Amino acid sequence: MSGITCYSTSTIQSLNPTCPHSSSSSIISTFHRPQIHNISQSTRPRIHSSSNSRRRRRMASVTAVNAVSSPSVQAEVGIQNQQELKKGIADLYDESSGIWEDIWGDHMHHGYYEPNSSVELSDHRAAQIRMIEQALKFADLNEDPAKKPTSIVDVGCGIGGSSRYLAKKYGATAKGITLSPVQAERAQALAAAQGLGDKVSFQVADALNQPFPDGQFDLVWSMESGEHMPDKEKFVGELARVAAPGGTIILVTWCHRDLSPSEESLTPEEKQLLNKICKAFYLPAWCSTADYVKLLQSNSLQDIKAADWSENVAPFWPAVIKSALTWKGFTSVLRSGWKTIKAALAMPLMIEGYKKGLIKFAIITCRKPE
Repeated sequence: MSGITCYSTSTIQSLNPTCPHSSSSSIISTFHRPQIHNISQSTRPRIHSSSNSRRRRRMASVTAVNAVSSPSVQAEVGIQNQQELKKGIADLYDESSGIWEDIWGDHMHHGYYEPNSSVELSDHRAAQIRMIEQALKFADLNEDPAKKPTSIVDVGCGIGGSSRYLAKKYGATAKGITLSPVQAERAQALAAAQGLGDKVSFQVADALNQPFPDGQFDLVWSMESGEHMPDKEKFVGELARVAAPGGTIILVTWCHRDLSPSEESLTPEEKQLLNKICKAFYLPAWCSTADYVKLLQSNSLQDIKAADWSENVAPFWPAVIKSALTWKGFTSVLRSGWKTIKAALAMPLMIEGYKKGLIKFAIITCRKPE
């Protein structure tokens, strides 16, 4: 296992935040405030020499620009962009979840491997279970019987693999939320088929506005869903809100590398690579593990631990590409739709990001105070 980082308050304060705590996105067109002053200066001679009707048209145009740049309209643009992003995510998983389940099973996340291990395609489903167990071990849930969860929320549940596994393991109730109606329906069908219909339930819901009361769950589980969240601050706030006092939060997510003290941002080349990945996978702006830690600390969460498991997931993306290049995988991708095809074509970019040390596979765990 890669080294574990435990964060004290002084350490957290020294971390350099790079994640925007807003709904702005690198894959969504950003709304820039027009330079109205410059427009007026460049057109002033024309206005003075024009007729009254042309002056009225020009003033109406400037008024319209002012209206568009008002905070209320900018807020509407931000809401519209978030809705477009959510629709893109839902459509992508509506298209691709059936293919994934057919080839990889019901766990829609990376596998966990020993560094430099040689693996076969048949090993990967076991590696996905191992990822769940390693995450629980990292959060000390398997060592302390007193921490055994009885109520679980799976935020970004996919087709419910983690929800069902955790419910069976702990004898707990679990609720899963996803943006994809296809995923929610399939997850519920699988739960019923496995005799878990009374223990596990799934619904279409937004992780940024979870349909649960405060303090409901003693395990809040997010396995590779945080990368889809356009507002990381609100996302972490919701994880903290629904966690019960003394409850555990486990966040496993894609991040970009932490910045050094001398850096203000990633390099242009790094940003360009991430933007290409964002367009394929419907991801908003990335942030670092350090950014997540600061957000957790700002919500008064305790016992924050983080680790970089990039080395432990290294065989995963090559294996996914290999499965996509089989006849079954290739024909399934072609039949699924353009969004799935775009995602498949971007898989080598993920490998490139990992190899360059730009993309990090992070696990972060913490506890809500009693």
